[in-house]
Amino acid sequence: MKVSEPMCPERLIMEHITSRWGTLALIALLDRSYRFSELRREIGTVSEKMLAQTLRTLERDGLVRRDARPVIPPRVDYSLTDLGREAAEQVRGLARWTERRTAAVERARAAYDAAKT
Repeated sequence: MKVSEPMCPERLIMEHITSRWGTLALIALLDRSYRFSELRREIGTVSEKMLAQTLRTLERDGLVRRDARPVIPPRVDYSLTDLGREAAEQVRGLARWTERRTAAVERARAAYDAAKT
């Protein structure tokens, strides 16, 4: 991957996967499919507009499947595609590493800040 190219395809995909809401949506969808409102509650503080935009982007990238059922009231479920599951597993690995290593990062930050004062 050429990092110097601002809009190379790999970088754009990585931005979608590692965006704040993209990461959280992918990790949540690893467990099961969700309706929009359920996913929004699961993720937390995301706005309706931002979640809709994130899901559309991930759907366009082939990572999320949107299943709209013609029932009353309308029902739309979101789930991962095989490609999305693969990406989500990688993101979850990074999230788990972050959970395990937070204390070490905080110690490094404190040492850095102490050295700068």
